[in-house]
Amino acid sequence: MSTTAHKVATAMASTKGRRRPPSVLREIAYGMGLGIFAGYLWKLHHWSNQRRTREFYSLLDQGKIAVVAAEPQPPGGGDD
Repeated sequence: MSTTAHKVATAMASTKGRRRPPSVLREIAYGMGLGIFAGYLWKLHHWSNQRRTREFYSLLDQGKIAVVAAEPQPPGGGDD
């Protein structure tokens, strides 16, 4: 079952040398591969954020860090 568009694409591909005609299935496979790769990178980013957050709260619970800032000293010494 060949359509006119397929015939045109095949003819154009054969006139430009030994290139294969366009394939919808190949394009779908490329898109899925790139999508999976991008999703994996996105998940790596979120796993890294989750690890840093977990480490922060662990250090906070152990008392090794504090989130309260020290009171700034007033200018001029403050012993008036």
